Amino acid sequence: MEATSPVPSDASSRAEELTTSQAWSLVRESVVGRLAVLRDDGPDLFPVNFAVDHGTVVIRTAGGAKYEAAHHAPVAFEVDGYDVERGRAWSVVLRGKAMEVVDTDEVIDLMTMPLLPWHRGVKPHLLRLVPSTVTGRRFEVLGGVRTPRGGE
Repeated sequence: MEATSPVPSDASSRAEELTTSQAWSLVRESVVGRLAVLRDDGPDLFPVNFAVDHGTVVIRTAGGAKYEAAHHAPVAFEVDGYDVERGRAWSVVLRGKAMEVVDTDEVIDLMTMPLLPWHRGVKPHLLRLVPSTVTGRRFEVLGGVRTPRGGE
């Protein structure tokens, strides 16, 4: 019996590379991102809420593992999404460095942005992720669930 591939080999199955402008537009529309850091015992990933500010991403965090690993260190930040109507997914990855915001005027300015903590706890640190690269792609989803589960 001959095996068949579930993935078509035609050009329509290729991922579409997004422009930097398209990628930032998708980041701005997103609510949750993932911050990837390197720790002593290897890579780690943290879901975070964030705000976009002048070509950077700002997160608010407590001290601890995430802060210690990200502070003045190389990081990656990723957001993704799924367009149910079109059966297409997308992903944007920013790579760069995270710097703590300490300038008083800048902190005051950032506190007017929607950076409220999602759960209890003190979050005194503002980290600005300054990307050196911004990449994104969009692609058609083959197979799998194309509509949300639940209601009809």
